[in-house]
Amino acid sequence: MLQREPEVSGVGEPYSPWTGPRAVPRNPLERLNSVRLLSLDAHGRVLDWMNWQDAACLYARGAVAWTLGDPCLQVHGGINRFTGERSVLELHPIVAARGHARPGALDPTPALTNAALFARDGHLCMYCGHDFHRPHLTRDHVVPVSKGGRDIWENVVAACFGCNSRKGNRTPQQAGMPLLAVPYRPSWVEHLILSNRNILADQMAFLKNQLPKNSRRLG
Repeated sequence: MLQREPEVSGVGEPYSPWTGPRAVPRNPLERLNSVRLLSLDAHGRVLDWMNWQDAACLYARGAVAWTLGDPCLQVHGGINRFTGERSVLELHPIVAARGHARPGALDPTPALTNAALFARDGHLCMYCGHDFHRPHLTRDHVVPVSKGGRDIWENVVAACFGCNSRKGNRTPQQAGMPLLAVPYRPSWVEHLILSNRNILADQMAFLKNQLPKNSRRLG
């Protein structure tokens, strides 16, 4: 098999939970790297996002149990020196792998990062309600750490620099700055939706069906 750099074609239309359909990057390498495939276990439980390289390995090893959605990526590989034909893998937007997921991988607690926090709060300051770009937001502890507050989902909100400074080392009640929404820990499915700004339509439809009934942001 003669090896060549992989090429991609046929990327589906990404969908953002914030803005709807998004433009697809024109550069082939950008298109490859911008698309994430949704990884499930064989029972249909949501695991995580995976890149095209990991998905292609599952296909090549025959480790794909089933798929959903029309193919969204075509990865062109090497050329067979005997037939002259080039290998092609058609990757689907939702891929269920054979085998069983590790127990700890099912419905894990999303890592608390600023990016995930700001996405949960819609890039709004939870005190003044204004929309800010990520560099202008901070992580505010509702109950300050100095007063026993913990660095957990249920005690942090996005806040602009001005509101964070005005609140200082006080609770919202002490500062007279009521919260616009009570902080909460997103489910794993909510976290996956919030962490990917280029979700394909088939993936979004599947994930929305997996959301808990009490989902605040995306139900």
